[in-house]
Amino acid sequence: MAETTARRLRADAETNTARILAAAEDVLAADPSASLERIGEAAGLTRVTVHRRFASRLALLEALSEQLNQRYLSALEQARTHAVSPLLEFQRLTEIVFELKVSHRFAMELASDQEGCHSGLSPEVAAGLEQVFARLREAGDITAVGADWCRHVYLALLHEVHTLPENAPDLVAAGASRAELVVRTVVGALGGTARG
Repeated sequence: MAETTARRLRADAETNTARILAAAEDVLAADPSASLERIGEAAGLTRVTVHRRFASRLALLEALSEQLNQRYLSALEQARTHAVSPLLEFQRLTEIVFELKVSHRFAMELASDQEGCHSGLSPEVAAGLEQVFARLREAGDITAVGADWCRHVYLALLHEVHTLPENAPDLVAAGASRAELVVRTVVGALGGTARG
């Protein structure tokens, strides 16, 4: 009986945490200075419940960053699992990251500094991106060898292309999705030619 109660309490705590994080993403995307109380209201939870899960605003922001890093790791795995070539893996990863940019706008901004570089990415995510670029290099799709350089070029271009308006000449002229524009531009910048 006690074990069942403990399991139910853990499940409730996990559900509440997920609700708080989802509400925080929405509320903070609209108002980055929103209070924990306001986030709790949006989650349909009391202030006490929010503070029980997150002792401070910093703790909540750290949890949002951790959640984003887990989603990046999942995207890296998903892209690799379903790709038949490094270039297609890179294309799929970029598509997934753009989906994250839309659905997790605040967390993505939290992970980025003013130049759009993702300084909040975990070492595991950085290593995963380095593997993507190593496979591109081995396949002859790029020639650049600097892991940091490849990652910075990619993340900066992701940010810049994400901020382009729908009618931006480069998007219209390319006749391509944002992900395709990023892949083609990054591959070219890193010394290769996107062959598809």
